[in-house]
Amino acid sequence: MMRNIHRLAGRIGSKGVALRPHLKTSKSKEIAKRLLTGGTGPATVSTLNEAEMLLEAGVRDIIYAVGVTPQKLDRVSSIRSAGCDLAVILDSEEQARAVAEASARLGQSIPALIELDCDGHRSGIGLNDPALVSIGRILNNGSAQLRGVLTHAGQSYGVYGRAAHAELAEQERQAAVKAADALRNAGLLCPVVSIGSSPTAHAIKNLDGVTEVRAGVYTFFDLVQAGIGVCEIDDIALSVLTTVIGHQRDKGWIITDAGWMAMSRDRGTAEQKVDQGYGVVCDELGAVLSNLIVLKVNQEHGIIAQRPGGDAQLPNLPVGSRLRILPNHACATAAQFDCYNVITTEPGAPLEQWSRFNGW
Repeated sequence: MMRNIHRLAGRIGSKGVALRPHLKTSKSKEIAKRLLTGGTGPATVSTLNEAEMLLEAGVRDIIYAVGVTPQKLDRVSSIRSAGCDLAVILDSEEQARAVAEASARLGQSIPALIELDCDGHRSGIGLNDPALVSIGRILNNGSAQLRGVLTHAGQSYGVYGRAAHAELAEQERQAAVKAADALRNAGLLCPVVSIGSSPTAHAIKNLDGVTEVRAGVYTFFDLVQAGIGVCEIDDIALSVLTTVIGHQRDKGWIITDAGWMAMSRDRGTAEQKVDQGYGVVCDELGAVLSNLIVLKVNQEHGIIAQRPGGDAQLPNLPVGSRLRILPNHACATAAQFDCYNVITTEPGAPLEQWSRFNGW
């Protein structure tokens, strides 16, 4: 985990741009201390509960990177009043008016970034939409605050290799810079130009005009990231420890006690070149067991078998044997648990236990 953290921090830092890690993957105060600059930020979150928990840990600079709704603005204001520079994101005039009205009502200038659609992946306003400037003007009316623009190259999860990710990273950068220029040309301030995804952050070459990069799953990495060439299997820092509870030898199955309640139902590798089922199987020390995957899951049962098409002999794994399963999607798998059992870097040291927070 620390190797992953240092790798991206060094890469983005060497380009003179701030890194704003996303805590939606780890949701942990202990990891935040290690992930964030000085442990205090800047940070990105996906829920207001994350923002509140991180505020308790001393994080003071946060973007809530999910489109804000009017019902959440009093809670945003409370977090800000407690000493956190919490900014929200939005992509409509309706949301901008709600932020402006709440700012006036509460007597507090709530900062907002305009979310941009750089690749058709999800939310965000189109780059040529005239509403971009009108949203900026609503936020710049004296009560709220236009903080900047933000975009996320979600399509980067659907392509393979550094060259393809670098191309999408440049597309992402150009979109954000173009939008910022449009706002500035309209006489509006745009101090923050925020881009990011784990694939593009690791591949981007040019950060001209960008003030910060966001990424999240790189803290742990997972099989989806390995499958698109962002990391190697050995970089995956998160695994689920499971125990063999039985066999169906005529079917070539090994049964474990880690079903979808432990692994999640995420099948993010299903459309990749290599389908990893519900996870790759390792021995207790983390060495990959060749061609073994979690083929099927029930609520509390995992079925381990050879990858389809394989013909190797199953390893001898009697009842009670312990295995590690590498997850498809680190965020989804971690969300099934309330803590991490942490193997420290000191040889022979006992496990540490770090709590995590779920909920909204």
